[in-house]
Amino acid sequence: MNHRPHRDTILVEEATILSHDAHAGEQYVMRVHAPECAARALPGQFAHLSVDPQRPMRRPISIMRVSRDGGWVDFLYKAVGEGTRLLAQRKADETISLLGPIGVPFKVDTRRPLLIGGGVGMPPMIFVADALRGTDVKPFVILGSEVPFPFDPRPSQFVVPGLPDGVIAAMPLLEDWGVPSRLASLQGFAGCHQGYVTDLARHWLDGLDDGERAEVTLYACGPHPMLEAVVRLAREYALPVQVSLEEFMACAVGGCAGCVVEVATAAGPAMKRVCVDGPVFDGYAVFSAA
Repeated sequence: MNHRPHRDTILVEEATILSHDAHAGEQYVMRVHAPECAARALPGQFAHLSVDPQRPMRRPISIMRVSRDGGWVDFLYKAVGEGTRLLAQRKADETISLLGPIGVPFKVDTRRPLLIGGGVGMPPMIFVADALRGTDVKPFVILGSEVPFPFDPRPSQFVVPGLPDGVIAAMPLLEDWGVPSRLASLQGFAGCHQGYVTDLARHWLDGLDDGERAEVTLYACGPHPMLEAVVRLAREYALPVQVSLEEFMACAVGGCAGCVVEVATAAGPAMKRVCVDGPVFDGYAVFSAA
């Protein structure tokens, strides 16, 4: 008998747009009322959204936040092609078709997660941090962007050992949640680390004692080169690492096999679908040569 773990877990829902805010760098934050998705979504999952009534092809967008009580779901995305530019034109009170939640989520199995998000890879990290609120897990979040961040950074209230002097910019939402964070960019933004997210992660790791470092697992989402660099860093420190892959998708429910990647398994290399076998994978399995 075929085992189909995603049967009856992916739903189609008519979602009402509650707000749709534009930010610099063609970035958008959209909140929709989608109570079925909000009730089921887990950090690392995504939704497949219709962009326009005349366009049958949907677009996969990572889930950034949910409110199970309020029934809303937040998405952060960047308008980079015709589909997402059409999505950016949608207004509050309009409805869009939402397929989700989809995919394998992150498995947070450590007391000290290091969450690294780059560009539109930031939302899953924010979702993980939100899910950990009220627990005894102590995440540290590093976010990177080469366009202005889709929020107004503010100086962090948290002292984080090991970081370079002057690296104080943080995400206000995470600060309000009591989660320390820092920002990295090559664009000279005030208070940000002037370098790669992995450079800043190295500073943080070196600031931990051996016992603290042994509790760390890396979790990352972002562009392919960034994820490869994160896995190299994890290998250097002999730490577990989970990555969420960004990939072009057609159906997003495992039928078309258009989003396959090669993954190392115990039986040898195998082709896995990013949509339903992922998007979260063991980083060493994806970047075995990193």
